[in-house]
Amino acid sequence: MVMSTNPSTFGTLDYRPLELADIARTAEDAMRLLVVEDDRDASDYLRKAFREAGHVADHAGDGEEGLALALDGGYDVLIVDRMLPRRDGLSLITELRGRGDKTPALILSALGQVDDRVTGLRAGGDDYLPKPYAFTELLARVEALARRGGPQGTDTVYRVADLELDRLAHRVTRAGHEIVLQPREFRLLEYLMRHAGQVVTRTMLLENVWDYHFDPQTNVIDVHVSRLRSKIDKGFEPPLLHTVRGAGYIVRDVAR
Repeated sequence: MVMSTNPSTFGTLDYRPLELADIARTAEDAMRLLVVEDDRDASDYLRKAFREAGHVADHAGDGEEGLALALDGGYDVLIVDRMLPRRDGLSLITELRGRGDKTPALILSALGQVDDRVTGLRAGGDDYLPKPYAFTELLARVEALARRGGPQGTDTVYRVADLELDRLAHRVTRAGHEIVLQPREFRLLEYLMRHAGQVVTRTMLLENVWDYHFDPQTNVIDVHVSRLRSKIDKGFEPPLLHTVRGAGYIVRDVAR
């Protein structure tokens, strides 16, 4: 089934379910993606579709936020809309390239003429897909970019003391013992370890782990942090996951 959306927003997308053979992914194939798109419907659709294809997709709603998240690192491919508030997509990519960041970037744009595509590629984009587009083609292009070359100077394995998280193998160990985590627990720990030594606020977790852009007034974070702490700290020394009263949470080795 193909559904059309308002072409003034993000064009016609292919909503047909992918075949299982198309979306089946091993842990080694899973990608971490950043979608920089100011249209909420478009970004929600893309993040959901990428998740169903076995990948993790974060979201930035404007160019400045996209730049900050991209520089924070850890992404295999960036999917960047060209027309964005605060900083346009081409400026975002040019700034990244100027800072030595070579993470592959695919530009999405309603501007699809030859001159537009040439401008985007010369600005530092690795691929250019005009709107409207089919998600199956977008996914294939993103996978090709990831195969061609992943992020430079970013980590795929995070370590704090004897705790290790391999984001590609989707594996967590402590002192050599494998720790089995649920998908949300894995995302939570990955985000905390990516910001090891820094206080991570509830708002940061809600937006980047739970995809909430508001506080649902529940104890969902407390419950998951408690479960995660029992898995990575119980029976090990020293404790690594700490609560910072009134601020948030932090993963760090207090023994160092």
